[in-house]
Amino acid sequence: MVYLVGAGPGDPELLTLKGRRALAKASVVLYDNLAPEQVLEFAPPDALRIYVGKKRSRHAFTQEEICALLIEHARGGKTVVRLKGGDPYLFGRGGEEAEALFDSGIPFQVIPGVTAAAGIAAYSGVPLTHRAHSSAVSIVTGHDARVIDCHADTLVILMGLTYFEAIARQLIAGGRRPETAAIAVRWGTRPDQETVAGTLATLPGLIEAHGMKPPATIIVGEVARLHEKLNWFESLPLFGKRVVVTRPRGQALGMVEMLRELGAHPIEFPVIQIGPPSDYGPLDRAIERLGEYDWLIFTSVNGVRAFFERLDLSRRDLRGLRAKLAAIGPATREALERAHLKVDEIGDEYVAESLAAAIGKHSVAGAAALLIRAAAAREFLPEWLREHGAHVDVVEAYLTSAAPNLEERARELEAHPPDWITFTSSSTVDSFFSAVDIQRMAGPRIASIGPVTSGTLRKYGLEPAVEASEYTVEGILSAILSEYNR
Repeated sequence: MVYLVGAGPGDPELLTLKGRRALAKASVVLYDNLAPEQVLEFAPPDALRIYVGKKRSRHAFTQEEICALLIEHARGGKTVVRLKGGDPYLFGRGGEEAEALFDSGIPFQVIPGVTAAAGIAAYSGVPLTHRAHSSAVSIVTGHDARVIDCHADTLVILMGLTYFEAIARQLIAGGRRPETAAIAVRWGTRPDQETVAGTLATLPGLIEAHGMKPPATIIVGEVARLHEKLNWFESLPLFGKRVVVTRPRGQALGMVEMLRELGAHPIEFPVIQIGPPSDYGPLDRAIERLGEYDWLIFTSVNGVRAFFERLDLSRRDLRGLRAKLAAIGPATREALERAHLKVDEIGDEYVAESLAAAIGKHSVAGAAALLIRAAAAREFLPEWLREHGAHVDVVEAYLTSAAPNLEERARELEAHPPDWITFTSSSTVDSFFSAVDIQRMAGPRIASIGPVTSGTLRKYGLEPAVEASEYTVEGILSAILSEYNR
């Protein structure tokens, strides 16, 4: 089976649910230059990814070669996804590829995508139709000016930036008023979206003055004047800001989604990875004695995950649990609540000292406590518990280590410095600076999740620009927003 999938105009979240399902079962993915790179992550890790993009003067493969690749891999028993920017059937040559598949007896399905015309118009504040301005839309490419309808209420010109000066002259000669509103949008729907607004008469000069380069879409018509009022995307509070997320890849999704919602360009740069401890024995033995503990204390979501994974592999289940539960912060509490467990105590702040204060509401003298944590962690909490008379078993549930290829990815970051770097733990700080020389970057600002992480940053001679007052991902983003508001 071959799926011809529209990836949308640039924002990876504009991929359809059906397109994502097709990618999830792909053995081979052939993708274009304009297909969002993040969308490729929806394909299985072992799927073969083949770049077949085309630019004006550089084609990785000819159209005939692309069709041959689709047929070859499908005949080899593979599930193939042909991933295209925008929509496969709107200037995407999807029709030619579908014909080639049909002629070769290859089954195929077409999964539409959000077209560049519709998506870019929406993200630049231009309704393509409007009762007061436009009831007809013409979508053309700039390669052949002869087919352009000079009288369409709204004219969308794809791939026409290079030719627009001649197109504008033709439209004016054909009867369009020189003062007709017109807008050019580069990299539409992405955080680096760039817009230049003017009129048919002025836009060619404005494009040259701004140094705008392809790929860009041009919209001509009175609806383009609404850009000034309806430009919601570029008005988002963090629009265009490049923000580095240093969290492990499996934990970064929530923060990445929140950054996109705020208009930022999240740069996933996981500096640590989560792995198994050197020995599961202590955790497994603690689970065998689960009913003996008075307190079960979790200091991270990773600890919760590891505990339940080992519990599932054991002979025990939650019926043996009689202990009070303590969680260091709201994310850890939520992880326990997803397992239908009620948390008895949570710290007011996301640090061990605050969790100790919460547990201190109870007498722990003589109590048996199980502390589940990373292999390397601060000793404050177990020491505090012992000082207050508790018997403490500290078990390593997981190990944090530096992520692979850090130095290679660091060079990319140094070449294109971000606006912000976010740190959510001391371990992310240490791993980041093991690979990155921040002196080579042009002044990124640093956001810290809390005082412990800020203290680690200061060991490297760096003062965070903002520190979260609530020691969570939401707290970091709130601190960054407050900085811009201030």
